[in-house]
Amino acid sequence: MTVPAPRRPPEPVPAARPPLLVVHPGAELYGADRVLLESATALAARFTVTVAVPGPGPLVGELAARGVRVETCPMPVLRNAALRPRGALRLLADAVRGTLPALRLLRRHGVAGVYVNTLTLPSWPLLARLAGRRSVCHVHEAEQSAPRLLRLGMALCPALADRVVANSRFTLEVLAEVAPRLRRRSTVVPNAVRGPADPEPARAELTGPLRLLYVGRLSPRKGPQVAVATLQELRSRGVDARLTLVGSVFEGYEWFADELRSTVADAGLGDRVEFAGFTADVWPHLAAADVALVPSIGDESFGNTAVEAVLAARPLVVSAHSGLREAAAGYAAAQAVDAGRPEEWADAVQRLTADWPATRTAALADAAEARRRHAPERYRDELVAAVAGPDAVPAPPHAVLSR
Repeated sequence: MTVPAPRRPPEPVPAARPPLLVVHPGAELYGADRVLLESATALAARFTVTVAVPGPGPLVGELAARGVRVETCPMPVLRNAALRPRGALRLLADAVRGTLPALRLLRRHGVAGVYVNTLTLPSWPLLARLAGRRSVCHVHEAEQSAPRLLRLGMALCPALADRVVANSRFTLEVLAEVAPRLRRRSTVVPNAVRGPADPEPARAELTGPLRLLYVGRLSPRKGPQVAVATLQELRSRGVDARLTLVGSVFEGYEWFADELRSTVADAGLGDRVEFAGFTADVWPHLAAADVALVPSIGDESFGNTAVEAVLAARPLVVSAHSGLREAAAGYAAAQAVDAGRPEEWADAVQRLTADWPATRTAALADAAEARRRHAPERYRDELVAAVAGPDAVPAPPHAVLSR
């Protein structure tokens, strides 16, 4: 008599991932956009993610490459331009045009809630309440020097949200100064920043011109003018140096780029400053640099460009304030100085280059530490836990979308 083989238990069927709507105010590939890319990738391990953006841009292609659905939706975005009559009218028009499409997106793709990736989108937590959806506001802004009334207005989005995620301790402290009750429902999750798996060490000898690098928006508050002034100061000391500026301007700030070019020309630095424009891939520029400069005049909630320089194993000088100090803390090849004093920036550059072999070695060790601090896997688990709530279980490794 043949004994039938024991029946194998059926394979477990993976549970359906609940739909989560992610909202972001742009579609470029600057620091906040790159963080959104990591956030959407992380959340897609636990949810079926749909990202809503106001229009096309390179971020859309990057999200699609990671298997994330993207929808466009008119949305009011709080920017400085909204303080002027024309900007205020545009803000109101975007709010009116975007209300019904936003409600449709919330009902269709926001069953698990809406993740609002900035406090410049206060309409979304309010609309989420109207649609009966939970909302999480991820705060990347920390305008400590702004007028208190403006800061109260900026706290509206997190105040309306059910949960708040802050990208640094500094960001949370700035928010809590005007809205202390938010501290109880807030979590700090430091940014994930991807870097080279095996960064190329800085060149062994500083032969020829010293190569300085600035990466970021060409805007007054980001401080590219400080980078130019630092180059000018170094030149006055007899240091053979050059500067590459990687970035472009916000629409409406073309006047600043023109002013910056005039400053370069008037200082006789036209052959020593390269305006490289925007590029989504900053790593070749970092690999070619000797020292990176992050000279923001305005407050920075975190400082992704500073972390990218560390991940690339490049010595770094940052402004000694706000989240930049926090982002660069504990790295041996990083210097923090007063943003408004170019002579101190020149001093810091010369300190880093005085014992170049030691600085070069320290920068490589810093890169390894930065990879640990800002690993996407760590960010994924912490962000999912913050967004999903206390019952969240970290996703298994096979659930993570590949880059």
